[in-house]
Amino acid sequence: MAVALRKISPWRFVRAVQVTHIPTLKLHMTGSMMGATVEQFNHAKSQMGTLKEDPGNEAKLKIYALFKQATQGPCNTPKPGMLDFVGKAKWDAWKSLGSVSQEDARQQYVDLIDSLLAAEGPAVAAQPTGSAATFDTLLVSTEDNITTIRLNRPQKKNAITVEMYNEVIKALEQAGKDDSVITVITGSGDFYCSGNDLTNFTKIPEGGIEQMAKDAGELLREFVKAFIDFPKPLVAVVNGPAVGVSVTLLGLFEIVYATERATFHTPFSQLGQSPEGCSSYTFPKIMGNAKASEMLLFNKKLSAVQACAQGLVTEVFPDSSFQTEVATRLKAYAKLPRNIVFFPTYTCGCISRPTFKFKCLFARNPKKSAKTSEKNCRPPQVWFILGSNFQTPEGTTFICTNNSTQV
Repeated sequence: MAVALRKISPWRFVRAVQVTHIPTLKLHMTGSMMGATVEQFNHAKSQMGTLKEDPGNEAKLKIYALFKQATQGPCNTPKPGMLDFVGKAKWDAWKSLGSVSQEDARQQYVDLIDSLLAAEGPAVAAQPTGSAATFDTLLVSTEDNITTIRLNRPQKKNAITVEMYNEVIKALEQAGKDDSVITVITGSGDFYCSGNDLTNFTKIPEGGIEQMAKDAGELLREFVKAFIDFPKPLVAVVNGPAVGVSVTLLGLFEIVYATERATFHTPFSQLGQSPEGCSSYTFPKIMGNAKASEMLLFNKKLSAVQACAQGLVTEVFPDSSFQTEVATRLKAYAKLPRNIVFFPTYTCGCISRPTFKFKCLFARNPKKSAKTSEKNCRPPQVWFILGSNFQTPEGTTFICTNNSTQV
């Protein structure tokens, strides 16, 4: 965990300074004497991601310590070595809470987050995407040039119903046309998504099971197509366990951030189903045939760390700081020029829209136009490349999501 913080945190602790004392923060104790409820605690955890400024190492250590105390109780882990400065600072912060009860720790955590939010002043209210955007299974908002599509069936672990399939298609269509720079998909509550809601298969239409299968296949095709054709960078913020189609689609995202408690499970053969979401193509490309087969054929569940090691996840964050760390990253990305990260839906005549989405951007030289070996091909700003059958004008910068090369 300490290594992850050193690698990825824009609020990283300074390793050269050993923290030997954790100052006491002044908290506004406005909650009930009985302690905050679990719902209030979870709400505060999500609100932490809206902080706009770095609260400083002292506050971050206190947040970490209160989170651990609230979820696990008093410190029960061995003290890190003297050279593990970050780990020792975090351990000292947690240990300093002594025998504070989990209820009291929850309350202090809520109060601390509230005080940090209050210190920043009132937040700008998120605006809905589209004047007529109303959804029953999603929460969709646009703020700071980021459109967030949040699966919102926490009581059902964000299982996807037919209604949610259709609403995600609509939300992606609207997000593709709004003024945001990037689009984020995440889940409400403790789960990212638990896959298909099994009630989808219990509502038999008048045409019988054959008609239901035909309708379901067409809906899934449109659902996956909405991700393939989406014209902006897609970021998955995996806030908890992910199952089924919510996992297989991850190969179509530009970035996948995950909390350390996330898991990734595709139990298709156990259910007599086949993988969807282009995963039979994207997963072998991402992690190799053998690892992909373990997941898609033999139902292997991956931890967040394993998924990251295999290339399915971009980075893993400590759960206690997940929302804050990710929000900081996304706000930085959202400041990039929109035209630079925007992917128009132009395609070359020689290359069809792929089942595997590989987005590459050309910063085009305005005096020259890109060419391909095929005739009658519209000069695109975005090329979807499955091979090497392409040319670029001299001096054009070729930028991929994985690397950058001058050609």
